[in-house]
This record gives sequence, structure tokens and C-alpha cells, in this order.
Amino acid sequence: MLEQHEPHRHQPRNVNRLQEAEQAASGFNTRVAVALTKGVGTMWTAYTFAVLAVIGLFAILGLLTPIIALLVAWASQTFLQLVFLPIIMVGQNVLGRKTELQADEQYRTTMSAYHDIEQILNHLSAQDAELLLLSKHLLAQDTELLRHAQLLMYLVEKNGISLEQLAAEGATPTHLDAFIHSQSTPDASASPAPAESEKQST
Repeated sequence: MLEQHEPHRHQPRNVNRLQEAEQAASGFNTRVAVALTKGVGTMWTAYTFAVLAVIGLFAILGLLTPIIALLVAWASQTFLQLVFLPIIMVGQNVLGRKTELQADEQYRTTMSAYHDIEQILNHLSAQDAELLLLSKHLLAQDTELLRHAQLLMYLVEKNGISLEQLAAEGATPTHLDAFIHSQSTPDASASPAPAESEKQST
């Protein structure tokens, strides 16, 4: 009995290409959010914020006009928190889509590999069962052959025939079968003797 394999193949997908295709199909707002999010995560943005902080410090110390201090405070609080922060959150969601695609792809690949391994284990178990039955059948045949060989040796030794004689006479399996058959059946020439003796006595 052969184990039937059920195909459960999962074709791997390129997550980078999927994300690029989704971003290409998205609108203008999504592309702007992604661009700003990537731009914020650079050292140039950090340098810009450091310069604004220094300008604000000079304005507070009176080294600059008060209007500059107000502009720096508005840019660092109102603009960044109310405008820039939501844009960055949108960009992070879009960029986080790649992580979701990777997790989904890993899950599909793992499930496909698990299914294939389960099929292989079932196939090996079926093969083990078939091999066990075959070994039992061969063992039974070996036992039967051993029994026949022992019977043959017994008949040969009983009739005073050595194995060298059988080999010298060129005994074939057909001859051996005939010999066993003749030894297992009663001698037909010996049966009429009692009948003739009974006739002579009468």
C-alpha cells in the first residue's frame, strides 16, 4: 500500500516587491507621509532641531528678538505635535506593512513545511508497517524452508546416505523430492506378501 501525498505547496513571495507594488498603487498622501517619515529618521533632521533649540535659547536670553522665540516655540510645539506627528504616524503604518507581509509570508511557509513534514512522516510510517509485514512473511518462509531442510537431513541420515554421496551422484531438487516422496509413502511391493502367506496357510 502506497501512501498518497496531498500537495500543499506554497509559492514563496517577494515581500519587497509586494510592498513596492502597494506603495505604487497608493495615493499622493501616502507617498508624502512615507517620504517625511524616512526624512525624519536622519541625522540632518536632528541637526535642524538642534539649531532650532539653540535659536530658541538665544531668543530667551534676549540675544534675539522676541518674535523669533515665539516662532521657535510654535514650530517645536504646535507644528510638530499637531501636524508633523500625525504624518509620521501614517508613514510608520505604511512602512510597518512590510513587517506584516513578512510575518504572513513566514506563517504560510511554516505551515506548508509543517504539512510536507507531516506527509513525509505518514509515508515513512506506512513504509515501516509494510516492511514489518514483509519481514514477518520472509521469517515464516525461512522457518518453513528450515523445517524442510531438517526433514531432508533426517531422511538422508535414516537411510544411511551421506551428503557427499548425494553430491557425488549429482542429486537435483527433483531427485530429492522423489526421494522424500518415496520415503513418506508405504512400499507397494511389501503389501502383497501378507496376502500370499494367508493364501498358503489356507
